[in-house]
Amino acid sequence: MVGFKNRYMVMEVFLDPNKDLAADDPVIITQHNVSKAIKDSILLNFGECGLASTVGSLQVKYVNPITKLCIIRASRDEYQKVWSSITMVRIIGNCPVMFNLLDLSGSIRACRNAALKCDELKFEQYKLLAGARLTAVVNQQMQNCLEKIKILEH
Repeated sequence: MVGFKNRYMVMEVFLDPNKDLAADDPVIITQHNVSKAIKDSILLNFGECGLASTVGSLQVKYVNPITKLCIIRASRDEYQKVWSSITMVRIIGNCPVMFNLLDLSGSIRACRNAALKCDELKFEQYKLLAGARLTAVVNQQMQNCLEKIKILEH
């Protein structure tokens, strides 16, 4: 018996730097927000047939709202369609965004290792930028995210 062949993409989300993050509606990147934005983009660019062919395997496996890193799974046959749709996503919520592919892999293990390395490096940068404003709550959230990524499986 052969399992489904998947591709895993480690994506970085860039928020609009001109957007005031202290506004009343701060954008929080969640699995639901990212998934909805990708599905809307697939529907817009490839139609209902394109969405139907990708929706069975499309899954946002991991999202870190602090470092804005996410792991997305797609079938091997449809990953290029998903990838191109992701690059065309321009808005999540009311905030302009851009996606950047950091790693593409055929196994969750290799993708997990690449995402863990990127997450740790990005959090180090975040700590340097935040300085004294870094709270224990944010530190705990980051540790929870790192634990989630370490136990990530199919």
